Amino acid sequence: MSTRRDFLRLAATSSLAAGAATSIITSKTHALARRQPLKPISPNDKIRIATIGMGGMGFGDTRTALQVDGIEFVAAADCYDGRLKRAQEIWGKDLFVTRDYREIIARDDIDAVIIATPDHWHAQQTKDALKAGKAVYCEKPMVQRIEEGHDVLKTADETGNLLIVGSQRVSSIIYEKAKSLYESGAIGTLNMVEARLNRNSAIGAWQYSIPPDASPETVDWDRFVGHAQKREFDAKRFFRWRNYQDYGTGIPGDLFVHLFSGIHLVLDSNGPERVMASGGLRYWIDGRDVPDIILGLYEYPETESHPAFTMSLQVNFADGGGGGTQFRFIGNEGVITINSRDTTLTRLAPRSEPGYTVGTFAQDMQEAYISEYRDEYPAPERAQLRGATEEVFTAPGGYNDRLDHFTNFFTALRTDGTVVEDGAYGFRAAAPALLTNVSYESRQIINWDPNAMKILDPATMSSEE
Repeated sequence: MSTRRDFLRLAATSSLAAGAATSIITSKTHALARRQPLKPISPNDKIRIATIGMGGMGFGDTRTALQVDGIEFVAAADCYDGRLKRAQEIWGKDLFVTRDYREIIARDDIDAVIIATPDHWHAQQTKDALKAGKAVYCEKPMVQRIEEGHDVLKTADETGNLLIVGSQRVSSIIYEKAKSLYESGAIGTLNMVEARLNRNSAIGAWQYSIPPDASPETVDWDRFVGHAQKREFDAKRFFRWRNYQDYGTGIPGDLFVHLFSGIHLVLDSNGPERVMASGGLRYWIDGRDVPDIILGLYEYPETESHPAFTMSLQVNFADGGGGGTQFRFIGNEGVITINSRDTTLTRLAPRSEPGYTVGTFAQDMQEAYISEYRDEYPAPERAQLRGATEEVFTAPGGYNDRLDHFTNFFTALRTDGTVVEDGAYGFRAAAPALLTNVSYESRQIINWDPNAMKILDPATMSSEE
């Protein structure tokens, strides 16, 4: 018997368009051509979605999803009554709201769910929704704990339902351009990747606002806590959950995971084999139990798509310079720099000769060496300036990579197609971020098998059972 899901997939789609101009990034190569306009969809063909977790990310994801043609928002779940009230203020009183996400996934009229809850709920809610026959857009990181990853992948495989992880940089034309530059050999041989994502604000450090009516009456505290350690009601823990290991994944799970997903796209990589971390809680002494400064070092092995290289990641939540972001792929012939709106390729002109150091040689040896040197590198008539070339590729005005990510998700749902960040990809991006926390807490180097997605014993280097 045909299902509503089968009927939706009969409506083939193309994707959103992006304008083109000189130095403006365009994309014609993505597997799903996701930036062509969606075909007109009749009301009966709408994809009906619900959002589980109506915090800042939930509201933002919902607004973005509704920019895709043919999407209807029908239900929302959250443990704070005020967010449910606000959802109905925006999207109408007919919007079904509940504190219990299970009421949403039990509904037959919902095709897909957005999971934007605190990290400690991602794995369970993703599995429950997949088993209930829903397509799932799960915010990053896909899981809070390494041991949850394979269970989620198994559920996705067994149910056959669509799962995409919400690291939108994987869908970005900015990163896609960086990938094409790298694959063209523009920077020579890659040897290092470095990134920083620094901030200098209370909101940037997760000190989110707490509503005046926050109380055990307006917040379903026990449902929020779930399987985490039981505690008395604490509004700070509820509304600023990223600050606590019980519910979040700290800086690595919030920010590093974006970098890993982007790196893996550009380099077609499965991840690092060694993870090392250092940092501390230096400034935001507000009761949190995660660091506000963290540095990560990662060793990537040689693969068919990239050489062995070293990567450094840095976040400082109290950067007196105002913060800022920079992401660089460094090769022996050039550098690719990715920013929020553009990708830049910088290449330094090669030196005409290597130079020499003969000052400590005896005079006759200096003369002999220089004579041989000049036979190989004839002296230029005049010293030459060594210049650099720079090409900047800028995204069109108003470009939104999250919209591309949702478009990919809904296109795949309609066409039984492929998403750009499935569960395995999402886990491979989450795992080194989570292992950064493990290394920080244990003060040890963590060995990781990025292909099998397993921690390796540091002594035997054999996979854990």
